[in-house]
Amino acid sequence: MAKEVIARKKKKRRKKNYLLRLILLIAICTGLYFVMTLGVFDIRNTAVSGNSYYTDEQIADKGGIKNGSNIFFDLKTRTVKQKLLKDPYIENARVHRKLPATVSIKIEERKEAAAVMYGTSYFVIDKEGIILKKTDTEPKVTLLSGIVVKKAEVGKPLEAEENYVLTDTLKMIGNMEDSGIYFKKIEISSVMVKAYIYDQLYVRGTPEAMMENMENGNLQQVLYQQHQQGIERGVISVGAEGYCAFSAEIK
Repeated sequence: MAKEVIARKKKKRRKKNYLLRLILLIAICTGLYFVMTLGVFDIRNTAVSGNSYYTDEQIADKGGIKNGSNIFFDLKTRTVKQKLLKDPYIENARVHRKLPATVSIKIEERKEAAAVMYGTSYFVIDKEGIILKKTDTEPKVTLLSGIVVKKAEVGKPLEAEENYVLTDTLKMIGNMEDSGIYFKKIEISSVMVKAYIYDQLYVRGTPEAMMENMENGNLQQVLYQQHQQGIERGVISVGAEGYCAFSAEIK
């Protein structure tokens, strides 16, 4: 009998402890909610880094961030990221809360590498061939002509009949900056490409041969010689094993 009484008393104490813990938990959650809704946690600033194509204000707007909204309850970092990634120029984005009132966004942008001529318009693409935009204004990047476009959708890779040549050409364009060379226009065919330095001075060969001669410095050396002589007309033919030769005769 005594054991039963003791057991009942212990059971009652456990119930009281559970109840007290529940009340304490509710009180803590209520207090935390109250603190989190204070005006000190209203968004007042968006700190953006890694962006060059878009301004900080444009990034905040694309992410749907509004000053004055609560940083805990009104800001969904995953939603902000999803909205930003819908833009083709934004390759990746990291969104964090920086208490008490700042949203931190780190952007990784796709860079304009070339533009594919399509009738009177242009598809601007990055080094991977992703279409960033379609425009009727001639972009200030290397123009690619001779490409037969099969499928083009902004935000997706450009599909062309000469996909393998396009891929190699984009690799070559990626090497331009490191090589100190800029091609204003590249004409693509199934056999070779013509990469124009000036309107009447171009490099002729396969993309692989051009990359080889840029990497070993042969092309830079020939171009420097022509620049020293003020020559802006002619053909520089490149081939395997470092072959690189200038001819004044345009073919």
